[in-house]
Amino acid sequence: MTIEQLYDIYLRHPSIRTDTRQLKHGDLFFALKGPNFNGNQFAVHALEQGAAYAIIDESPADINAVPPYILDRLLPVPDVLTALQDLALHHRRQFSVPFIAITGSNGKTTTKELVSGVLSTTFTTYTTQGNLNNHIGIPLTLLSVGKDAQMAVIEMGANHQKEIEGYCRYVLPTHGIITNVGKAHLEGFGGPEGVKKGKGELYDFLRSEHVPAINGGAGGIVPAIGGGTAFVLRDSADLWAMSKGIAQVVSYGTENAEYEGRLARTGSDTLLSVEMIVGATTGVIRTQLVGDYNLPNVLVAVAVGKHFGVKDELIREAIEQYTPSNSRSQLIERDGLHIILDAYNANPSSMRAAIENFARLPIAGDPNPGTPSDPANHKVLILGAMAELGPESLAEHQGIIDLIVQYQWQQVVLVGGDFRHLSHPYLSFANSKEAGRWLAGVGLKDSYLLIKGSRSMKMEEVLG
Repeated sequence: MTIEQLYDIYLRHPSIRTDTRQLKHGDLFFALKGPNFNGNQFAVHALEQGAAYAIIDESPADINAVPPYILDRLLPVPDVLTALQDLALHHRRQFSVPFIAITGSNGKTTTKELVSGVLSTTFTTYTTQGNLNNHIGIPLTLLSVGKDAQMAVIEMGANHQKEIEGYCRYVLPTHGIITNVGKAHLEGFGGPEGVKKGKGELYDFLRSEHVPAINGGAGGIVPAIGGGTAFVLRDSADLWAMSKGIAQVVSYGTENAEYEGRLARTGSDTLLSVEMIVGATTGVIRTQLVGDYNLPNVLVAVAVGKHFGVKDELIREAIEQYTPSNSRSQLIERDGLHIILDAYNANPSSMRAAIENFARLPIAGDPNPGTPSDPANHKVLILGAMAELGPESLAEHQGIIDLIVQYQWQQVVLVGGDFRHLSHPYLSFANSKEAGRWLAGVGLKDSYLLIKGSRSMKMEEVLG
């Protein structure tokens, strides 16, 4: 079966599932395989449950017992995953609108939500749902883009080199954002320089001759064939240097940029407020985000909106309406505690930023808010270990401990992983459930908590 033939079927049945538990009548079932599962084993069941067709790369073991009306709807291909990705590429090629790719060590999902929220005020915008940002989620996202699309925002995650390059082959981004290049997935990337190289594969694509042209329907922006557009954080010397040679660079940051903004302090409020000072007249944007480290994420959302002609007031409203979820920079008030839950993921860069921001955070009754020398005796750190750091892991965890000791805290709790293999003066637990039992029994009152750790630590379980 050719991709063109498969695409004709997809046009009649544009809903795709890879899990029979989510199947609806008329869906296409792609029988993907992994280390611990084989979707081919469920293909017949999917058809019996109402799937229109099942795309397989292995025949059923009892094929002679399969009824003809089901057998006719089994569509064999050499490799199901490749077929899914090729189908996504074929679908992507039907569009001549901006496709904005977002990657980076930290802040990808928050940036994706802010950017797509801003664009959605003015354009029909499709975007990655949740964090479906891998080799399966990205093609599924592309195939969810409707024919009425005026914009698409695609998040790309990666933990090794050549991964972003592979995604670009079927996303074909016209615009790109790298949020940052920090110490994340060091084991897979082979160190900090490997992270730059791996994330920089998005810039490499935008410099190439493969960037598709777009129509003038979205703000009249038409990139030249042979080059795309990058939105680049001017404050990052690494990103600025990496972006050289891209056809069009739109800069944002706190200085020397086309779109400049700064923190706008609002008393003891723990939520981030941003004032635009160059390139936009949004006034002060009062977000629902916690953490100064989210400032660049807000600034790039403004820059993207302005670049495509979104009105300033709509930009401000969209950013202010975004409420983080899924343990990302959430502010939770519970039982007299003020909890910052930032437990979706962690790496040395994001952990340091979160701790330093928390140390500066003004709290009620603090006479000198925001200075590192303050006692901060109402602040509690509950930190889970960081994953995928390879040979650097012990040193990076020690670096976090060295940072913590520079401040005074009401209490510090370190959970699991390499925190357990280092000497420190703080409370230590093997896992988040143990830390949760401690928190439930210690009786903290009027305290501010930062809870952060890698996804594998499940630090949200500290809250029960």
